[in-house]
Amino acid sequence: MRRINSAPGFIGPVGPYSQAVVSGHLVFTAGQIPAQSDLNDQPADFTEQVRQTLRNLEAILIEAGSDFSHVIKVNAYLTDPAQLEPFNAVYRELLGHAPPARTTVCVALWGVSLEIDCVAELIAKEPQHG
Repeated sequence: MRRINSAPGFIGPVGPYSQAVVSGHLVFTAGQIPAQSDLNDQPADFTEQVRQTLRNLEAILIEAGSDFSHVIKVNAYLTDPAQLEPFNAVYRELLGHAPPARTTVCVALWGVSLEIDCVAELIAKEPQHG
């Protein structure tokens, strides 16, 4: 098992947890939020918050050895049911090519309007021939 604390240039965990854990051929991410450098540095516009959250998620996946094309399951947490349509529009742009399974719920969150986590496969490495 391998633990990833953060991706270079992106916000680290805001608590005692790993941003991702690689176990076997799978990557399990922690919930990613729209913060850019800290909780006070978030885009004002909700669609840009979705984009930033997905950029943060993608950075952790890449650091772990995966990417959006290998995502199996997404869990999305929104704070307002009215956010679903704009959320889906941005989500479709970035993950709509081969949409993974997804659960989306409306919940109360601490200081953010959304959070997204996922499970992904590691990118298969080509065998080395020597």
